[in-house]
Amino acid sequence: MAQQIQLTETIKPSQLGQRTDQAIAELFPDFSRSRIKEWILAGQITIDGQPIVRPRDKVMGGEVVAIDAELEDEVRFIPQDIPLDVVYEDEHLLVINKPRDLVVHPGAGTPDGTVLNALLYRYPEIAEVPRAGIVHRLDKDTTGLMVVAKTVQSQTRLVRALQKRKITREYEAIAIGRMTAGGMVNKAIGRHPTKRTQMAVSEFGKPAVTHYRVAEHFRAHTRLRLRLETGRTHQIRVHMSHLGHPLVGDQTYGGRPKPPKNCEQLVIDALRAFDRQALHAAMLRLEHPITGEMMQWRAPVPDDMVGLAAILRQDAQDHAEEIDD
Repeated sequence: MAQQIQLTETIKPSQLGQRTDQAIAELFPDFSRSRIKEWILAGQITIDGQPIVRPRDKVMGGEVVAIDAELEDEVRFIPQDIPLDVVYEDEHLLVINKPRDLVVHPGAGTPDGTVLNALLYRYPEIAEVPRAGIVHRLDKDTTGLMVVAKTVQSQTRLVRALQKRKITREYEAIAIGRMTAGGMVNKAIGRHPTKRTQMAVSEFGKPAVTHYRVAEHFRAHTRLRLRLETGRTHQIRVHMSHLGHPLVGDQTYGGRPKPPKNCEQLVIDALRAFDRQALHAAMLRLEHPITGEMMQWRAPVPDDMVGLAAILRQDAQDHAEEIDD
């Protein structure tokens, strides 16, 4: 059931010069900033009896803020007995090795069956931590390492470390095309202008930096090692596609099968059968949020990527003279 909310507060003199939306969020700390923003956009919050047109405008102090809105019941995520591959655990955090086909957080189209639901089942007390302690995410079909905070203090410090680029995340990937050398992509990423479920390189996006180096050449593909400075949605996939080297299996960003010339049917079949982006979070390094100890974990590359690399490697060996030419 929705609850009708009618509240009134006065902007404090000490808030002089603050943005309107920030000042209102401080006045009503029981509600999240995202909820306050929704109410402002819906015209359900007024200042001195007038709807807020520009939330970024500064307040003077003394204005009367009124909320007249409906408060929907908070979504309660259900604990579910879903196996988790826990690589490390202590009282403050845990590190998991996420498999493919597992979404990290419930959302549109995936109301449950996620990492978050699994965490709530295995660690009931983690329900007291925002987002069940999830600090960063991996795409559904990206495998590998994720850190999860078990306490609010740990989460606060880990999020801060991530924002300050003090957490190192390295990935293994197989890209389409023969890349000559490593490098860096420093291109902002934002929502795709027409395909709203996709991201794209955009001058209006948020800063995004990806470092990459060549680990192994194949005839028409390249095995890469990548390191993230930032953590934008689909960052590696978007940056590699921008370079003209989308990841194998990533049909969202152009990674359709492109077999080498004159290859065996085995190679064609392997590329066609690879039905996810060839991307794995292989290494995670961070300073423990409580003890300060520098810690590092590695997760072995999953069998599907190992198998594909082996087939592409054999193909390269079988056509070594063609490559040399």
